[in-house]
Amino acid sequence: MTASFPPGFRWGVATSAFQIEGATTTDGRGPSIWDTFAAVPGAVAGGDTGEPAADHYHRWPADLGLLGDLGVDSYRFSVSWPRIQPSGSGRAEPRGLDFYRRLVEGLRERGIEPFLTLYHWDLPQALEDNGGWRSRDTAARFAEYAALVHERLGDVVDHWTTLNEPYPCAVAGYGEGRHAPGAKEGDGALAAAHHLLLGHGLAVQAMRARATPQHQFGIVLNQSPAVPVTDSAADAAAAARQDTLLRRQFTDPLFGGRYAPGLAAMFDGVSEFAFRRDGDLETIGVPLDYLGVNYYYRVHVADAPHREPEPALRTVADIGVDTSRLPDVPRTGMGWPVEPEGLTEALVGLHNRYPALPPLYVTENGCVYPDRSDFADYERITFLSEHIEAARTAAMAGVDLRGYFCWSLLDNFEWAHGYKHRFGLIHVDYATQARTPRASYRWYRDFIAAQRLG
Repeated sequence: MTASFPPGFRWGVATSAFQIEGATTTDGRGPSIWDTFAAVPGAVAGGDTGEPAADHYHRWPADLGLLGDLGVDSYRFSVSWPRIQPSGSGRAEPRGLDFYRRLVEGLRERGIEPFLTLYHWDLPQALEDNGGWRSRDTAARFAEYAALVHERLGDVVDHWTTLNEPYPCAVAGYGEGRHAPGAKEGDGALAAAHHLLLGHGLAVQAMRARATPQHQFGIVLNQSPAVPVTDSAADAAAAARQDTLLRRQFTDPLFGGRYAPGLAAMFDGVSEFAFRRDGDLETIGVPLDYLGVNYYYRVHVADAPHREPEPALRTVADIGVDTSRLPDVPRTGMGWPVEPEGLTEALVGLHNRYPALPPLYVTENGCVYPDRSDFADYERITFLSEHIEAARTAAMAGVDLRGYFCWSLLDNFEWAHGYKHRFGLIHVDYATQARTPRASYRWYRDFIAAQRLG
């Protein structure tokens, strides 16, 4: 496999702030929408919250030691916006910036390249109280926040990612109600998707204004190709609608210079798209240095009637599709189909669709399986091996692929699933915070070492 990956190909792991840090009221951090959402009875499995998560805020030196032992050359993490701006605007909280400064310097000391993500779903609650991502002002506030972090860390961080997965933020958070802030809207969710992209563009512009030549800027999108469950025209059309909602709503403005064809027609009577303004596409489509692709599974789609007959009452997720019909293939512990070929399909599809596409990274890929007492997670090893092979196949097909990041370094707070599901290469005992590397940790360590030996 070594010869098929380009020189300098990066091997890494990924985490996110709210999922591992804990310390949600420490050193001036303000509340986020996930703190508020998790406090709602029944919103998160088991009544779990972001405390203590993996207590990474206090245990980061030991966690960096585990990173160093793993042998990765890159680490993708996120900054907590409410740790930097507790109310979502105004001056920066120096203790929050100092924490990330220590973290990044610790990475550098170990020869690990930091890939910093500015937003991984933890919007300051004060901004949500004023409309959240439905509001155009939040995009402006995001650019302000990005500039503050870049000013403090720009000398030690070269890779800057604006957003992680705007699709779940907008659709799961503002349309389906299963993620924070728990809204079920049509026009509001579409506005959130647009303003997330606008905030991305404004943030890149703000950071580039003071950037140095080594700085690179990108965004991370989840990519789940839609597969019709039959050869019927109706199911094919349903798959096209799913693809427009999940992928092209974001990729077309970013890399195609246009809003996704068919998006407005899909939501006729739901939204007038009044939140779009002249010049927005130019801001959203600011040239990027890389695109991160998160892949976990494909979506199998059948045509179905709208759940709400009246368009004005529909949520953004009500597009006349049924995604419940899973294929007869192996599944992970979360019930997700295991189809590594979907990663090849996602990467090659992006490469073929957008001539101006920047280089790609696989920025998240991982799985959940039931734990054994000896942490011999051989299913995860097989999953990772097969998906790395799928990434190699895409590179051989001409995709400019620069790296692969496994999700995740540590077990963590898995959003609405709470602490039920474990993605980590390292097991975390939440009662004691003890870390135990799984067999997959050792496999990935040995695999990376073998790649470097050639």
